[in-house]
Amino acid sequence: MPALLHQTPARDLDRFISDFLQPNRQFLAQVNKAVDTICSFLRENCFRDSPIRVLKVVKGGSSAKGTALRGRSDADIVVFLSCFRHFTEQGIKRAEVISEIRTQLEACQRKQQFEVKFEICKWDNPRVLSFTLTSHTLLDQSVDFDVLPAFDALGHLVSGSRPESRIYADLIRSYSVPGEFSTCFTELQRDFIVSRPTKLKSLIRLVKHWYQEVQSKKMPKGRGSLPPQHGLELLTVYAWEQGGRDPQFSMAQGFRTVLELVTQYRQLCVYWTVNYSAEDKIVGEFLERQLQKPRPIILDPADPTGNLGLNARWDLLAQEAAACAKALCCMGIDGAPIQPWPVRVRIWGALGRGPTVTLCLSFPACHVGSAPTGRLG
Repeated sequence: MPALLHQTPARDLDRFISDFLQPNRQFLAQVNKAVDTICSFLRENCFRDSPIRVLKVVKGGSSAKGTALRGRSDADIVVFLSCFRHFTEQGIKRAEVISEIRTQLEACQRKQQFEVKFEICKWDNPRVLSFTLTSHTLLDQSVDFDVLPAFDALGHLVSGSRPESRIYADLIRSYSVPGEFSTCFTELQRDFIVSRPTKLKSLIRLVKHWYQEVQSKKMPKGRGSLPPQHGLELLTVYAWEQGGRDPQFSMAQGFRTVLELVTQYRQLCVYWTVNYSAEDKIVGEFLERQLQKPRPIILDPADPTGNLGLNARWDLLAQEAAACAKALCCMGIDGAPIQPWPVRVRIWGALGRGPTVTLCLSFPACHVGSAPTGRLG
């Protein structure tokens, strides 16, 4: 039975992660082998007798990012297909395509011998095909997978390069629901995390574990939903970037900083311009509108239509964060509270245009420093 996070001394958080949160390597190897087989089958056999071509298959989710938790993790297999020639066609033809993929995967299940149990979920969802991989030997370990068909908006994108502005202009003209076509940008979402230091991925695991502990508490009916987990992952990256980007940071201080940011959700306006920027007129005007919306704002660095701070009960999460900040896991050896990193804040004109001033907002031990990639304010 794993120890409780709240009862773990701050100095032992690294060991807590390795002992209780790090996935079993044997199981990860089994899952990777099975997923590679499924991906190869989808790429080479699915739609073999159809005019539809599989352009590429991309692995996403926590398993691909290197942030999976022990016990039960999530992963995505995104299948990019030639029948989707635009974002809107993905929505129109998706249910029909998923039905065909399901038929083909069930055939794959009968033909292939897997080291893990491969079980396709029976309930229908026209947006996604779900299945579970469970170890034959490690019965407490499993991964929930979603197979998602998508429009190949990015094409062959060289790693580290920025997509053309027209792609985001087309996305902005096409979407009606925030993040509706985020699957099209799975590679960028994955690479944004994959490139980070190993210890930051461990901090993400810790934050996800805390979040899932909060999520497991029964919320009264009608109180709404907690913020999405992906938003907390991005907030963790932001905290580390603002805390100095040290690859060997204090785990307790990093965790304490994320909790502090959650309690200050009313001031969060976090975004990155690694994949899109205001250079294109359509994209620039859209970003201006996004950043004028009520806080909290956490924009998906791969998809500017995805605001992960929107319409969620941040107040409930903030209450839990404030309580956790007073627990043993956030206390030093001397019993004094662990201090968060001095997150630096830059308030500017529209997307960097106009005068700037750098300050620190509501954090102790503040020092003026360089401008962040995101911001509070």
